[in-house]
Amino acid sequence: MTFVHHVYVLSCADDTLYTGYTTDVERRVAQHNAGEGAKYTRGRTPVDLVHVETYGSRSAALSREYEIKQLSRAEKERLVED
Repeated sequence: MTFVHHVYVLSCADDTLYTGYTTDVERRVAQHNAGEGAKYTRGRTPVDLVHVETYGSRSAALSREYEIKQLSRAEKERLVED
């Protein structure tokens, strides 16, 4: 079975940005909004999906997730706007 791997950025209710990895973006956003996602997003709901990138391998997606997490807030905002 072949999976498509996604890196996503959420805008949280407290105006922060959260970056994550998943194979199913819709399910993962629903989990975050239900308080079942990452500890960071609990209490920061509702969250809105503002950016998605798709990769053919898990390692490429996880590498990109790490890169995005290293960006400054301003750099993340530019990424989301594009």
